[in-house]
Amino acid sequence: MDNYIWLIPVLPLAGFVINGLGRNSLSKNIIGAIGSLLVLAAFGISLATFFQIRSTGASIDVTLFNWISVGSFNISFSFLIDQLSSIMLLIITGVGFLIHLYSIGYMHDDKGFGKFFAYLNLFVFFMLLLVMGSNYVIMFIGWEGVGLCSYLLIGFWYTNPSYADAAKKAFIMNRIGDLGFLLGIFLLASSFNSVAFADIFPKAASAAGVPFTLITLLLFVGAVGKSAQLPLFTWLPDAMAGPTPVSALIHAATMVTAGVYMIARSNILFVLAPTTMHVVAIVGLATAAFAALIAISQTDIKKVLAYSTVSQLGYMFLGLGMGAFTGAFFHVLTHAFFKALLFLGAGSVIHAMGGEQDMRKMGGLKGKIKITFWTMLIGTLAISGIPPFAGFFSKDEILAHTFEISTSFYVIGVITAGLTSFYMFRMMYLTFWGKFRGTHEQEHHVHESPASMTIPLIVLAILSTIGGFIGIPELMGGHHELEHFLAPVFEGSNKLLLEHHPAASTEWLLMGISVGLAVIALIYAYVKYVKNNHVPVADGEERPELVKLSYHKFYVDEIYDTLIRKPLDAVSVFFYRVIELSGIDGFVNGLGKGSIETSKGLRLLQTGNVGFYIFMMVIGIIAILVYSIFKI
Repeated sequence: MDNYIWLIPVLPLAGFVINGLGRNSLSKNIIGAIGSLLVLAAFGISLATFFQIRSTGASIDVTLFNWISVGSFNISFSFLIDQLSSIMLLIITGVGFLIHLYSIGYMHDDKGFGKFFAYLNLFVFFMLLLVMGSNYVIMFIGWEGVGLCSYLLIGFWYTNPSYADAAKKAFIMNRIGDLGFLLGIFLLASSFNSVAFADIFPKAASAAGVPFTLITLLLFVGAVGKSAQLPLFTWLPDAMAGPTPVSALIHAATMVTAGVYMIARSNILFVLAPTTMHVVAIVGLATAAFAALIAISQTDIKKVLAYSTVSQLGYMFLGLGMGAFTGAFFHVLTHAFFKALLFLGAGSVIHAMGGEQDMRKMGGLKGKIKITFWTMLIGTLAISGIPPFAGFFSKDEILAHTFEISTSFYVIGVITAGLTSFYMFRMMYLTFWGKFRGTHEQEHHVHESPASMTIPLIVLAILSTIGGFIGIPELMGGHHELEHFLAPVFEGSNKLLLEHHPAASTEWLLMGISVGLAVIALIYAYVKYVKNNHVPVADGEERPELVKLSYHKFYVDEIYDTLIRKPLDAVSVFFYRVIELSGIDGFVNGLGKGSIETSKGLRLLQTGNVGFYIFMMVIGIIAILVYSIFKI
């Protein structure tokens, strides 16, 4: 398979070129088929590569060419496929194919159908480049590429000014994080005279004088921006302005997990910086709890899922900060299944409701769109941590590891897990139970989505049901296949970290607490939203203060607006009026006016009188002679 590795990213790139050039000439069926089948072909090669690595246990390193060479410093354009990246390839291409297939039905009536598929293919190409790169520079190219594609896809319906603003917001906030990532790469290059993983990681533990804390903090800043952690998280909920398949692909399964992948890939560097590990855990836990508190009061079905994504990413960073690298990556895998399912399910609901996203105008849909209902219910059970669904195993592993290191962190984490169950079942109850609260026209319009949309839902529902079985702990009679498979990637870190293995009775108790809270939360949500038929109040009505804070997202955007945007606007106005207009423009315009006034005086010397010209020549000769005499 080594000779065909390069085809994995090239196939989606070919789809981008073909669909981009033929977007106005090819039929929608052909465009959809090209975009989807090329990603499916990449999935096939990725699957074969995965099985090769699983059978041999050896990674695959492919160098295409030597790219940059300055003295002894070299950067090659090369790929590294090991246990970690092979799973990421399956997620990107496998879930990516399902989302492409779903998009054929969802975007069928959109005028920009061809352009949309071209952008999707380009995104997949850059995401594959990010995870396949064998050095930080190739990773950074993919990192920047997915940022560009997110801008194009979030602002796909750019004629709507608010959608265009959301795209710009995502792009700018990601640039803040990317600057930190870039500075971290520069420090690594200066410390190790290389950016290649193979040169840095084996030497890291014995390297002296390397500022690992500063390097990892800068890398983490990049992860904070890309993976929407506090304080750079506000772009992701606004990114719901893009079409629903974009939300599923970029903000559930792939792009937002890039930060988690980068830290997992750089695990040895972070373990050598305990301070950074603590910061990662604190930021992750704070993000998980904060986003969950916002999600419990949202009324837009996609916004609930957006803040849910932010919260789940927080869990992943909590796991990374606690040294549970396998658990964090396990959650990346299961999250890709159930969150892509939930976003696509939400898209199916919106499609059935004629574009409506407000859950206050839904209700009673479970009997009308049954496939969407049952698949979303599975996704909700998975994210809520209800066994035996996928989310239970990965979330429990992170919480158990957290308990062994910090009881206070565990308490906050498990309460947040209960909030997750509450706001997810609140979403389900408001959407599918009770009486229909929309218009008569919407009720008449409600229908199940076409097969191109429901088939991906079914596949993802199956994966959300059985996906956790690869990480069943030995306590429950399993072998934790994922942990054993990823062991070579985290081997160096595990040697440096203190092993924490809770007693069997303790682990069973922790599982019981987590599941018990989730069940209590879903029952409470049922009583409130189904039995008591509670519906969130309209936007203009008064809410209790705490609910108001949550509904308005704790006014974070408004705080940023007051503390950052308005002062910067005031500074920019000052520079424009004083420095630009009065200073620079005044100086330049002054030179122009001076030249004009001087020329007005000088042109008076041009009289046309020959006698005057001879007189001036004589005066000039005399002046030259006088100058020469005095000079001598």
